Amino acid sequence: MKTTRNALLCWAMLILAAPAAADSPTRIVLFFADDLGYGETGCQGNPEIPTPQIDSLAADGIRFTQGYVCAAYCSPSRAGLMSGRIPARFGYHTNVMPHAPDGTEEGLSTDEWTLAESLQRAGLKTGLIGKWHLGAGPRHHPFRHGFDHFFGFAHEGRYFVSPPYRGTTTMLRRKPLPAGSVDHRWYSADGKLIYHDLLGNEPDYDLNNPILRGEQTVEETRDLTTAFTEEAIDFLDQHHEQSFFLMVSWNAVHSPLQGVDAWMDKFAHIPDIQRRIFAAMLAQMDDGMGRILQRLDEHGITDDTLVIFLSDNGGPTKELTSSNAPLRGGKGQYYEGGIRIPFVMRWPNRLPAGKVFSYPVTALDLYATAAGLVADQQALERSDGRDLLPYLTGAADGPVHDDLFWCWRDNGAYRRGDWKLVQTHGNWEMFHLGRDPAETTDLRSTQPDQFAQLQQQWQSYRNQMPAWPQ
Repeated sequence: MKTTRNALLCWAMLILAAPAAADSPTRIVLFFADDLGYGETGCQGNPEIPTPQIDSLAADGIRFTQGYVCAAYCSPSRAGLMSGRIPARFGYHTNVMPHAPDGTEEGLSTDEWTLAESLQRAGLKTGLIGKWHLGAGPRHHPFRHGFDHFFGFAHEGRYFVSPPYRGTTTMLRRKPLPAGSVDHRWYSADGKLIYHDLLGNEPDYDLNNPILRGEQTVEETRDLTTAFTEEAIDFLDQHHEQSFFLMVSWNAVHSPLQGVDAWMDKFAHIPDIQRRIFAAMLAQMDDGMGRILQRLDEHGITDDTLVIFLSDNGGPTKELTSSNAPLRGGKGQYYEGGIRIPFVMRWPNRLPAGKVFSYPVTALDLYATAAGLVADQQALERSDGRDLLPYLTGAADGPVHDDLFWCWRDNGAYRRGDWKLVQTHGNWEMFHLGRDPAETTDLRSTQPDQFAQLQQQWQSYRNQMPAWPQ
């Protein structure tokens, strides 16, 4: 009896001494950029386009130099982020294109337990502002995947300003070009509309792709970057006193290339019009982030809010100029430039400031990290990611992952330590990222034993996945 009484006393003392974390609101803001390359932000070393807000997150938080996403395309990358699982594990092999009407079968299955659902179940108010790209049918709506609030669109892209594109400079892909084109470009008389024929035709972004508030179509007159910024601020104004998860899923800097006049004026010194429009789009997005971060300050919750920034895949350089320097490749490829992205995390009350984390991490880890914050053991066990907080606070040492695996149809990659396999349409290459981060030298033929070992390990993962659709 005495032993039991002493044990109960010890437990009571421990409970009283423990921080009241469970009683404190859990607040998370996730900024998700679209098609932003590894080398485009100031904190990544690019001085051409100022990104002071992204850079401030890095200065006050943690910058991941080897941050990865789980796919080189928008939709499977988002499916992995939301589910916490390698998208091929549940047969997600689509980029949800073209713009099919409501009722399409393509999209994230409700069988997947999403990041938003885990946080919603824990009592957080959940909001998604911006691009969804995980299905347009009624059962794919964000409301069926754990979000309480949605303002945005369902498909892969949308005009920031719809035709006739007033107040912007707009550059679109067109074949064939109108008469009078020079050097693969055609300009309208006022220079505000440009066509080029270096790639395929621009998709019909707005087809079956309305702006939605909840499940209701709305007519939006603001440019979308401004609209998403202001809607995110409204969400904070309504919910800042409680626990919340706010995902701001920008469609910048994804095509179509459209630069708002005020932002174009700031980059008049950039001679190439394509690069100038891209700069205007990136700078406007960064400014929008700043306005949202300022609202956290105004509500007095900056120190208690976990803020995360990353891109959904590497930049499509030819299409946008979005640079992945110094990495090889870009969007759609499983070289580093397609899957290694700018990745920053800030949480003043919990994480160190100005830290550079050099071990590989992945967007899948965000699911596990959030599940860890709300003690969702079921979600933690389901995820292919790891809870990052022990590694970032110093409670755990060493690499977060032993290996990383990617596959999308007959493309993919596998990384173990500094060794990496890349598969492109069934063809294999092998690189040593420690000595060759730009993946310039294929070592497959010179080190066949190493290649065979890595391929066997990749295949072990692959065997866990359903067959590719034919």
